[in-house]
Amino acid sequence: MSARARQPGQVGAPGRQSLRPRSGPAAALAAGAAAACAARAAYAALSRRPPGGDALWTRTNHRGEPVTLLEGPALTLASVAVSAIGPGLAPRTRAALAVAGSGSAAFGGYDDLAGSGSRRGFRGHLGALAQGEVTTGAVKLGGIGVTGLVSAMLLGGSPADVAVNAGLVAGGANLLNLFDLRPGRALKVALASGTLLAAGARAGQPWAGAQPAAGALPAVAAPLGAVVALLPEDLGERAMLGDAGANAVGALLGVAAAASLSRPARLALLAAITGLTAASEVVSFTAVIERTPALRWLDMLGRRPAPAAPVRGRDDPPPADPREAGASAAAASP
Repeated sequence: MSARARQPGQVGAPGRQSLRPRSGPAAALAAGAAAACAARAAYAALSRRPPGGDALWTRTNHRGEPVTLLEGPALTLASVAVSAIGPGLAPRTRAALAVAGSGSAAFGGYDDLAGSGSRRGFRGHLGALAQGEVTTGAVKLGGIGVTGLVSAMLLGGSPADVAVNAGLVAGGANLLNLFDLRPGRALKVALASGTLLAAGARAGQPWAGAQPAAGALPAVAAPLGAVVALLPEDLGERAMLGDAGANAVGALLGVAAAASLSRPARLALLAAITGLTAASEVVSFTAVIERTPALRWLDMLGRRPAPAAPVRGRDDPPPADPREAGASAAAASP
């Protein structure tokens, strides 16, 4: 079989469409619903018995309220499990989704639980590495890079295809994590990206490694279903994706793009991911969103209102020593 005829993820010989898995919107909707149910069940089970105890997974948000990082593992478990049994996916694509989702979540979770947060971004982690300091973020970046390469190799194809696809998986994992700075933001970006990816792949001419009848829809169905199920927890500031969840969802969308888009489309998408990642080193995404009314409206959609500015005296923080409470109350009285 020629290199032109044999493409990543293709099952059987060219033209033998009966050997390729097929999936329609109804099957994708069923997979999304199953992933949503699985995500809620996983989140409930993990919340009842957090591995290592509650304290390991609890962080304090900008309101001073506790939030849990268990959203990320729950979302990953549901997405990977349903993708493994859902309709319309070639065996190579299933394997790539499993590796991308679980690998990115594992390295992201390592940074969540063991990282200090003192170094951020490529520049921060690579700068530390140049000084002989191996940060958890550097381990995560390297691990996700390897995860992307393994996923791309599972999809198959020429060396050029493997390189592009590895960049899509690793780059997608890193980029979505850059948006996880406000409640619900990364999940909204994932929903928009997955929807556009499915629509674009169906409208265009996917390469032979994709499922021509369904495009990216079978690959994005499970992640997007899990995202929808856990979005209320994120918007309500009861839970957060963390690196584990954001990296996993971004990597899964990267695999969906790699398995469904034409080579020109994949190259254009990789260029966009690279450009946005480079821009994040010098430009604040949050500042851009705040300055753009439409983006700010979308960013705030479904979120709790921002806390009001503190009023001196009325909103003073509680004293460290309970014995000082009386003095603080007297000072606040008119």
